Parts: sequence; C-alpha cells; structure tokens
Amino acid sequence: MIWDAIVIGSGFGGALGALPLVQSGQRVLMIERGGWVGRGPDNWGKHGAGLVTPHYTADAAFQVSAGRGEFRASAWNCVGGQSVFYGGASYRFRASDFGHNADVTGDSGAEWPFTYEDLEPYYTRVEELLGVAGSEGAYAGEPERSARFPQSPQPLAASAIRIADAATRLGLTPSRIPLAISYAASGNRRACVMCANCDGYACASESKNDLATGVIPRLIRQGMTLRSNTVCVRVIVRCDRVEGVECVNRVTDERETFRARRVLLAAGTLATPHLLLASDLARANPAAASVGCYLTRHRNAVVLGVFARRPNPAAEFDKQIAILDLYESAGSIQQLTPPAGLVKAYLPRPLRGPAAALTSHALGLLVIAEDQPRAANAVSVNISRTDRYGLPQLRVRHVYSERDERQARILVETARDILREAGALFSVTKPIRTFSHALGTVRMGDDALTSPLDGWGRYRGIENLFVVDGSALPRSAGLNPSLTIAANALRIGSYAAGNTISTAGGAQRARRIRRHLPSMSLS
Repeated sequence: MIWDAIVIGSGFGGALGALPLVQSGQRVLMIERGGWVGRGPDNWGKHGAGLVTPHYTADAAFQVSAGRGEFRASAWNCVGGQSVFYGGASYRFRASDFGHNADVTGDSGAEWPFTYEDLEPYYTRVEELLGVAGSEGAYAGEPERSARFPQSPQPLAASAIRIADAATRLGLTPSRIPLAISYAASGNRRACVMCANCDGYACASESKNDLATGVIPRLIRQGMTLRSNTVCVRVIVRCDRVEGVECVNRVTDERETFRARRVLLAAGTLATPHLLLASDLARANPAAASVGCYLTRHRNAVVLGVFARRPNPAAEFDKQIAILDLYESAGSIQQLTPPAGLVKAYLPRPLRGPAAALTSHALGLLVIAEDQPRAANAVSVNISRTDRYGLPQLRVRHVYSERDERQARILVETARDILREAGALFSVTKPIRTFSHALGTVRMGDDALTSPLDGWGRYRGIENLFVVDGSALPRSAGLNPSLTIAANALRIGSYAAGNTISTAGGAQRARRIRRHLPSMSLS
C-alpha cells in the first residue's frame, strides 16, 4: 500500500507531527527504532535509571569529538523517544528568543522564520495535550499566553522551599517550573506519587505525561500504525520527490520498503541528518553545506550543594523551582538533584558508591546556557565504516565557544551562591556532556542558501519531505526545548495536513486557531 504519510521517530517531533495527520483521517505509518518501555515497580529499582536500560543502546552509537579527545556515545531508542526519561519540564521559549540576537548568532545566520506569536496557539494546544502544571505571572519576561495552564502546580517540597527562600534572600525571584505531570487521577490515569525517581527514569506510575503513556496509544487507537524495533536506513527519492523509505527489522534483520506520499523526519537532532547524509540527500538542497551543521546542545552543568544533614530525607520530588533573573544575560537555573541510582549509572564504577553517598546529602541546581550555533559544530558520516544495518558511521563534533563558557560560569557562580545561602557546606560542579538538548542540525530559515528547511519545515529541493524534530530549531534559547519541539511539530503537521490558518489578530486569533487544531486530552 502507499501510506499518506510516514513519520520516522516517535518522540516529541514525531508524535506531535503525526497527530494532525491522523486526526484528519490520513493513513499514517510511524517507524520507531526502539521498543516499548515497560512500566512497573522495576522502574524505581537500581536498574530503572534510563542510562542502564536496554533503551540507551550502543546499537546506535556514534563517535564524538569534543575538543578533548574522542569518545563513543550511545543513544536513546524507544517508543516515545527521550520524553519517556525526561523530567517533564515544559517551558515556552520567550518572545525575545525568536528575535535577532547578535551576541548568540554571530555570523551563523541562525534566525527564526516565524515569531513567538505565530507559535503561541500551538504552545497552548501542546500544554493542553500534556496537561502541563504551572503558574502564570511568576517572573519578569514571561511570554504572553492566550490561555491558563491546564493544571496548577503542587505544593513545594521542603527542599524546594529551602532553595526558593535562599534565592529570595539574595534578591532573586524564584518561580515554578512548568511540568507535564498529572497530579490528579482521572479515568484510567493515576496521580503523581511525588517520588524522587523522575528525571532520568521512566515513570513507574505512568503519571508523567510522556508520549508513550498518553499520546501514541491514542494515535494508534485512532488508526495510526506503529512499527517499533524498525531502523530506517534510507529515504528513497526520485525526481525530487520522496517515494518511500527502506527499513531493517532490528530483531529479524529483514529488509522492507514502505511507500508514502510524504515523509516526516523526526529521528532526532543527530539521527535525522545522519539519515539525510546516508541517503545522499544533501546534494538536492541549495543549503547542502549546512546539512548537519550548526549543532547546539546547551552549555549545561549540575551544581551540587552538600549539606551536613540530608536536605531531602523523605526523598520527595523537588524539581520545582527555577531562577530566571539572569535569563537575558546568561540563561536559566533550575532545581535538579539527581537520585543516587542515576548517579551510579552515570559515573565510572569506582566513583559510584562515594558519589551516591554524597548525593544523599545534596541539593542540586541545573544551569542551562544557550550555546552559539557554529558551522564547525556538526555531524558527518564515515562511509568507509558501516553498522550491521548498512548505515555509515555517525561522527559528531562539538566544541563550546569562550562566550558559551563565560555564560555558564555566570550561572554556576549564582547557583553556588544560592546553595551556600541555603546552608551548603561546599558545592561540586559536574558538566553535562550528553546530547539530550541537541538542536539545529537541519535548521529552518528564510535564507535558502544557509537553511536546509523553509519556514514550514519542508526540506528544500524535495517537495514532500519535512523535518519536525529538534534538528529544525535554529537556536536553543536557554530553556528545555521539548515543548518548543512539540509545538513546532504540531504546527508543521497541521500544515502538511492542510489545516493552516492565518495568524493575524492577537488573542482572538489564537483562540480561533486552537479551535481548528487537533483536540486531544490525556484524561
């Protein structure tokens, strides 16, 4: 059969890009490299941390050059993508993030082809879909909203109050982190139990509103077909149009070709350009030299303040407070204390015991600084080496600029001051070197010579190929990107399904657009 659309990937880009197509009655095939993540008490155990599960796999490993030698990194592959293991933080980018910022972009040409106002109704619909809990008017610079948050946040944990009070005494303004977590039971959904094993874990109670819990099962019930454990190895193009994709079954190694009228790429910021380059599709694009380039991933670090007594003895969920006072000048600071199991999974074996003991006496703050989009930070393929599926080896190069490091130092020093004011004896800083916030490798833009995608996510040179994941975002801002990836994917999916509406006319316009967007709730 010929599918109306094939969606490659089931994360925020794939699921939200597919949603308008499915709800408009089109025949949609979703292809996902990984399998389903089981849910139950084992998710809380010592093998529940995502980094030690089979879903963080060397099956899709890649070679990384980060300025200090090379190392081999694994990748997340599961139904729902990284949403299954994320911490639920669901921020909108600010309106200023969509404007020109020479300090960030330099000569990279990284510019958004639309405004915050264009994306606002899609932000609102995704927040409704994910049941985001938050509070309005909490901090200066908060983006304008056309609707309230679907849920109110929970009361602060004792450790979160401690951080908020310390920040306030220093003249800062703490605010609540908007979280895609269900705090009230409804229908067959359970309420959050406020456990500490959230960020980095699949939710054992299924109250974290990841895509595999609430969105993808509903899409399947509405007619979408999901092929899990299936690796896409090539996009087939003839006469500047996609005809289909070639895939390999991870279990049987059987090869199969699927035909479609359009393809939405949502394999991830590293895997999407990997597939484009492996399919030799850069040459079809007028911005061929930019395919795979301008990789961003935030300059992140966790600052742990160590206390004489355990600051969170009840092991409560405490990813609740953010400090955004330095946002325009440096970035954001968010509460994040990694649980002992995640620390043990992340560190070398000799350090696991001492580090886990240290963590039990610690409170953590995550600093997120926007890194500059630079052409030299890029992914490429080594055609002389292939994996078991026939894909060429993926190589990734990323080095932070001095400007990136300077912004991170400002945030780290502020985080240390907050923790010291909260009573910490000393602090330890650990840079985060994963690619969980990676963006920008097949970016959107108005300049056809420097941006592989147009403003609707269409891959230039191939009429019926769209990119809907994080690789499409030209800048990373200073916040968690998941909600923006999802909102942009919903916007592109609506365009591909023929549901676009003029975005002129303020709040009334936003309400009118939302009436035409796919309506789905998790309850």
